[in-house]
Amino acid sequence: MSDKITTCLWFDTEGEAAAEFYCSVIPNSKVTDVSRYGESFPERAGTAMTVSFELDGRPYVALNGGPEHKFNESVSFQVACEDQAEVDHYWEALTADGGEESMCGWLKDKFGLSWQIVPTALPQLISDPDPDRAHRAMKAMLSMRKIDIGAIREAADAG
Repeated sequence: MSDKITTCLWFDTEGEAAAEFYCSVIPNSKVTDVSRYGESFPERAGTAMTVSFELDGRPYVALNGGPEHKFNESVSFQVACEDQAEVDHYWEALTADGGEESMCGWLKDKFGLSWQIVPTALPQLISDPDPDRAHRAMKAMLSMRKIDIGAIREAADAG
């Protein structure tokens, strides 16, 4: 994988805590570097300025740049989950300690970053060649917060 492009996430002061949290939730992840503010920023001296980290081998940087910019739903991380246990793991971890659930597999973590927790089976079910089956699957999905792939399959097969 090329390291030419890295996603930078802007935080007020919690970038180091966020990076550590994300690395604890996502397998194959680690913090790779922390640079700290020096004396030229006395109000932030010694605190993390940037935190380089990898999530499942992909590079990211958390920048503690101040309160000017907040996350919104126009950018989200999408996690492809092989089974319901994986969906449940990410959902529970990312909504813990102040995260909030939204609809259709979307959530915000405790830092305000949006995530989509998506079972890999979902796209096949909602785009089934049988339009009635696809409609039933889509209707079931639209009524959910956390995706329950078994319930969607059951709805799709209910016709």
